[in-house]
Amino acid sequence: MTESPKHLLDTTSEAPQRPSKIAKTTTDSEDEEEQQEQEQSEKPTNPNPRMQRYLVAIEYIGTRFSGSQQQPNCRTVVGVLQDAFHKFIGQPVSIFCSSRTDAGVHALSNVCHVDVERISKRKPGEVLSPHEPTVVKKAVNHFLQKNEGDVTVIDVRCVPADFHARFKAKERTYFYRLLSGPESLSTFERDRAWHVPEELDLLAMQEACKVLVGHHDFSSFRAAGCQAKSPMRTLDELNVSEVVTNPYFPSIIERGQNDQTQEDLHASSNTSETDLPLSSISIDDKARGFNGGADLGFGIRRRHRCFVVTTRSRSFLYHQVRLLVGVLKAVGTRELTIADVERILNAKTVTAASPMAPACGLYLGHVKYDLP
Repeated sequence: MTESPKHLLDTTSEAPQRPSKIAKTTTDSEDEEEQQEQEQSEKPTNPNPRMQRYLVAIEYIGTRFSGSQQQPNCRTVVGVLQDAFHKFIGQPVSIFCSSRTDAGVHALSNVCHVDVERISKRKPGEVLSPHEPTVVKKAVNHFLQKNEGDVTVIDVRCVPADFHARFKAKERTYFYRLLSGPESLSTFERDRAWHVPEELDLLAMQEACKVLVGHHDFSSFRAAGCQAKSPMRTLDELNVSEVVTNPYFPSIIERGQNDQTQEDLHASSNTSETDLPLSSISIDDKARGFNGGADLGFGIRRRHRCFVVTTRSRSFLYHQVRLLVGVLKAVGTRELTIADVERILNAKTVTAASPMAPACGLYLGHVKYDLP
């Protein structure tokens, strides 16, 4: 996403810390704003009792999309998905997303709903029983793969006619990927992460998260054009962790470790995998290619360090996640201190924040519901 204007929208350091979390809360301001938006939303989109509403989870690479919401003369996620449904059922449909994402933003799982009336193609006018969710998934994916293949349906479920993908969402989780290191970005990572040439201080970034997690006035992390009525939001989780770079393939060292592990398993057949020492499956810096200027051999790329910022909330302000990541990155490169983060938060103006992180590293990870 980005985090939409109208929308409510591991491997760590030497001293691993639990993610910064707070008790699950629902704030009055967010409740009131959500209720007002729902009351002002369109009239029920499913007046026909013969319609079946489906909840559809999709994943997509946002690079070649002008965002998720349909726009004239632009390629959008909703536009491509509606076209695939049209080809499947033979009539146009309207799709409503749980979360709006900007151009270049990806989704591991965005959720939308769509109403479908199954009408016989052999006998026009004859209404048939609804398609099974597995049929919908397979058929729509068939047409999506013929249109660039950068959107895929990953799950489908039948829901009641009044179930709204946006207004029924309980929380949303976003991930942001940063790749740290002086090497040029891999072709496989282009448009998939923010390349930061400098080293990042993971512990400092984790300390900064503690300042920002919780219920605050996030005016300093709210881009111009945000249409939310209140800047008050609750971050239930804000955390930075270091993970293995993706795509990741085993090095010679790791392959050797794996061979030794297999020999140990054969030698002691009564020992389960869970009993193996961690050292037998660990991935050290040398294996990852993080070892400074050491010679890794001709044609072997030195890997970047990969950091993931996880942020979870019921709703987000416009560009809130990318502005948060911009500040955390500045802390990681030591351009800002923890005191600076407190100052930015208390300033309550976006002009106090660091430059916003680019869209390419942002992923909508999960939308949570209490499903019927």
